[in-house]
Amino acid sequence: MPTVLISDKLSPTAVDIFKERGVDVIYEPDLGKDKDALLKAVAEVDGLAIRSATKVTEKVLEAAKNLKVIGRAGIGVDNVDVPAASRAGVIVMNTPFGNSITTAEHAIAMMFAVSRQIAAADASTQAGKWEKNRFMGRELTGKTLGIIGCGNIGSIVASRGIGLRMRVIAFDPFLTAERATEIGVEKVELDALFRRADVITLHTPLTERTRNIVSEDAIDTMKDGAILINCARGGLVDEAALRAALDSGKLGGAGVDVFSEEPAKDNVLFGAPNLVCTPHLGAATTEAQENVALQVAEQMSDYLMRGAVSNALNMPSITAEEAPILTPFVTLAERLGSFAGQLTETGIKGVRIEYEGDVAELNLKALTAAAVTGLMRPLLQDVNMVSAPTIARDRGIHVEEVRREQQGAYENYIRLTVKTERQERSVAGTVFSDGKPRIIQVKGINLDADFAPNMIYVTNQDKPGFIGNIGTALGEAGVNIANFTLGRAERGGEAICLIEVDGLPDPSVLAKVEALPLVNQAKALSFG
Repeated sequence: MPTVLISDKLSPTAVDIFKERGVDVIYEPDLGKDKDALLKAVAEVDGLAIRSATKVTEKVLEAAKNLKVIGRAGIGVDNVDVPAASRAGVIVMNTPFGNSITTAEHAIAMMFAVSRQIAAADASTQAGKWEKNRFMGRELTGKTLGIIGCGNIGSIVASRGIGLRMRVIAFDPFLTAERATEIGVEKVELDALFRRADVITLHTPLTERTRNIVSEDAIDTMKDGAILINCARGGLVDEAALRAALDSGKLGGAGVDVFSEEPAKDNVLFGAPNLVCTPHLGAATTEAQENVALQVAEQMSDYLMRGAVSNALNMPSITAEEAPILTPFVTLAERLGSFAGQLTETGIKGVRIEYEGDVAELNLKALTAAAVTGLMRPLLQDVNMVSAPTIARDRGIHVEEVRREQQGAYENYIRLTVKTERQERSVAGTVFSDGKPRIIQVKGINLDADFAPNMIYVTNQDKPGFIGNIGTALGEAGVNIANFTLGRAERGGEAICLIEVDGLPDPSVLAKVEALPLVNQAKALSFG
């Protein structure tokens, strides 16, 4: 009988489901707060069910010799070292849709609390004061609501805002114009949202691209008196800049449910005027807790008892019979998507995935899901192979599959083409007999390269001097070149260079490369 350790507070429903499915349960809801005790407790268990308090580090994974699956009751897995779990052969599951309505409602509640100064008015009234003239609020009706991140939760907030007769604008790189029209929002660029919105609410994951997306400069461009709501992730907002804006009156108020460091017992924001804070309550309703508890217990039980995989961030949903044949192509599809996603900076309208040769006869569901996951993960780190197709559909991104018989030199061939608002970009690859995926074409230019952990992608003009200049520039910056691949459309024309390096280069190094003669573009790529 497999054993699951529940190390955070989880609904009793989860315990009941585990037992009903034949899984033994150790319920220690405060264990996640004690790092040393956790290291001892995970040594023999097969599964670990958590919320946000338990930090699953590489050290915890090393101690968990028998661990097979981690189940996160909720969407965010920033408290789990997913790469380390993957290396250890541990599946990481989440429950991406169980608390969407609850989180959206909390954001709306925060808007009302801040605009009507409810927290301060309550404290004043219960203190025996009657300061009716002090708490002059503002209506939300007719105001402009700006939503950063219009996915599952953001679109629910949008519908509630429209119900309040607000004008709703949204910034989301994956939101198409058609989907925006469908849900009744106006799609805008980020700087326009900052300038126009009376209320700004965040519903995007924390990635390197979104960290401090609300910066000091962004706040300077906002309307005087604007309200900021963050019920998404700590780290999206520069907290010191927000405090200064509240103190100066630049912003009219803020509602903050998440902090850069949690639990937040001493934060620069505390004590600011017209600030409403809650202790990460976005998903804290009875209904949401029941939903995610039920989902995580069912998912983990199905895997431990039957081998079924669902909502996994680091493993495709495929059967045991398909796995030996399909897995190398799942890896290829995911990396082709990641290649394109790391280079895409504008809104995605559609994706075409072409399968040629023997691979076209396989079950393409997992392959297409892997490709879309890789494409979206640079901006949406919590996306997985189950949620990716739904997220693409919700954002109006058309995903097209094309099957064809072998036509070229390769027995198996996958080409992924991304259609954005500005251009189309394609990348193709294959799997050789050794099972390793390879890049064989970029933007129609033939080449042959590995998906290395760290790479520099360069577009350039095929003229003498380029190789010497880029080699010198990287050498002077202390960047060691492990491999160097070139491809060109024609002599003297457009060319592409893929450089494998020993570590991810600093932005300053990329800027120097991009400034070289004959270089058009330089981007860092990473494949874990």
